[in-house]
Amino acid sequence: MYDYNVDVGKVRELEDKCVKIRKDLLNFIYRIGMGHLGGELSCVEACVALYYEYMNYDAKDPKWDGRDRFVLSKGHCSETLYTIYQDMGMYTMDYMVEHFESLDSYVFGMHSNRLKVPAIEVSAGSLGHGLPIALGMALGARMQKKNWRTYVLVGDGELNEGTNWEAFMAAGHHQLGNLVCIVDKNGLQMTGLTSKVMNIDPLDEKLRAFGWDVVSIDGNDMAEVCTALGNLPPADFEARRKPVAIIANTVKGKGVDFMEGVATWHGGGIAKEQLDEALASVEKNRRAE
Repeated sequence: MYDYNVDVGKVRELEDKCVKIRKDLLNFIYRIGMGHLGGELSCVEACVALYYEYMNYDAKDPKWDGRDRFVLSKGHCSETLYTIYQDMGMYTMDYMVEHFESLDSYVFGMHSNRLKVPAIEVSAGSLGHGLPIALGMALGARMQKKNWRTYVLVGDGELNEGTNWEAFMAAGHHQLGNLVCIVDKNGLQMTGLTSKVMNIDPLDEKLRAFGWDVVSIDGNDMAEVCTALGNLPPADFEARRKPVAIIANTVKGKGVDFMEGVATWHGGGIAKEQLDEALASVEKNRRAE
């Protein structure tokens, strides 16, 4: 890993962007009537940092060949990405609402669909597939002698799926240094605590045993997110080194006081009164200057 000095000004810009994305996301879920707000809110910092700072990415050309690839394996949280896409100018909020799971003009779905939204790299929602596909992308970059990097965001509950562990093992074996796995470890899944449903800990020790470099951070602290991403070695298709896992310890429903750490906010809609309270909560929880 390389030493990386965090740009405090950039961190503050990204924190402000997280506030906007959370507010836009809440309004979007209110308007479409259904989402997975708990997990969508917990991964905002990671997604914002990647799209606005650390990925080689062009919102005007989402299929640019030299782009870094981002796979949202926890595809039921795709509304976070849609919200970022509209903020980056790809769509308007009204267009997304009008074309969300509509019978005759469907574009956006509860689960991401790469055939409908060009910026989506992998159709997802059935858990456990994103990391294996990202592994294939990283291998593909090596075979094509391309220096783009593959990032994949998985949920901690999703790690109950055995396909992930086959992919962890294969990535370590092939020494895919161009692969980065971010684990959104918010501790909850639909039916309760991840530790009770199927304990994955000690996750850091397991991933190291599979041949990965591992860093654990507060995934809702933008300075820590920036440090972890900024410390990644340069992407190099020729390099044979350990893939990197960033264990992002997060809070489900982050930023909205009445949602934080509450498993029942895994999925569902939000009423107008709840929306107003949630928006005020996000603003109140804005980091102080």
